[in-house]
Amino acid sequence: MKKSYCPIDTFINVIKGKRKSTIILHLSQGNKRYNELIKLIPDISDRMMTKQLKELVADQLINREVFPEVPPRVEYSLSELGREIHPHLKGMFRGGILFEKMIDAENN
Repeated sequence: MKKSYCPIDTFINVIKGKRKSTIILHLSQGNKRYNELIKLIPDISDRMMTKQLKELVADQLINREVFPEVPPRVEYSLSELGREIHPHLKGMFRGGILFEKMIDAENN
């Protein structure tokens, strides 16, 4: 995580990426395994999902827990920081809906 000139830029730089905010929104509903996330976000490749999950873990927005089982089971959950930023992402989600309605109205 790198600090930017403006806190808004710092926030956007941390959460930007292929479906990072979507991953956080899904994890706000409970812990998920990798395959569950893939099913919830079908338009992301395995490679990209793995990359985004690693970055979210590195930025301390999500936790990755490996259970000592055979075969190993891995679960992802929101960290405390992830829970703190969740309401802000929900606000962005609502803002996106407003923009989509405006775009739909212009196209009709």
